[in-house]
Amino acid sequence: MNTTSTVISSGNPELDAKMGGGLPVGSLTLIEGTSGSGKSVLSQQLLWGALESGVRAALFTTENTVRTLVRQMRSIDLEILDYLLLGRLRVYPVELARLGSQAPAMLLQAIRKEQRNDLIIVDSFSSAISHTSRDEVLGFFEACKRITGSETTIILVLHADSVHRDLLSPMRSMCDAHLQLRTEQDGQQLVKTLQVAKVRGAARATGGIVGFEVEPGWGMRVIPINKARA
Repeated sequence: MNTTSTVISSGNPELDAKMGGGLPVGSLTLIEGTSGSGKSVLSQQLLWGALESGVRAALFTTENTVRTLVRQMRSIDLEILDYLLLGRLRVYPVELARLGSQAPAMLLQAIRKEQRNDLIIVDSFSSAISHTSRDEVLGFFEACKRITGSETTIILVLHADSVHRDLLSPMRSMCDAHLQLRTEQDGQQLVKTLQVAKVRGAARATGGIVGFEVEPGWGMRVIPINKARA
């Protein structure tokens, strides 16, 4: 990675602007949202933007195989095949649900083996939580936070409905950046929204709530939201 860079860019200028310029290098980020709110698309946009800027990355995915990931990202004009072939991107399909209570520890072991990369994404961590104690989950987040001290940026994707509210609060507080996705009614249509809850150490002010669409052949497109919000 370019050593002069202090942020991980999404490759989308409008989205970067809402995040205060991008995710700071060496940050722990939580992408949280409900089903269908765009969590995977956002993580894929961040992955692609990072690769475009020279970053080396590893992705642990419970959502895709390598083939389906390449196909899915290509459908929204995010091409990653060359990065896979060049070894700049490593993709590891994982079945965390089958690991039961061992999932956080085994995932952490795998992450440590990949921390030579500039960026590590876990999409998603949700299935590792259902059979795991509160202390083990928080221990996993604490360990990830320590890994970011070596300037490795880690992004954890989480289905909000899979986690008890009492556990969500300390998870959020441990992260440097928190991006929350929802699907909301805006007039006559449903709109995906991204709330930049915090980006600690951002280069400039973050942008609150933004609406976006996911279009084939285009990717994420920021759109105006007519509905006023607090």
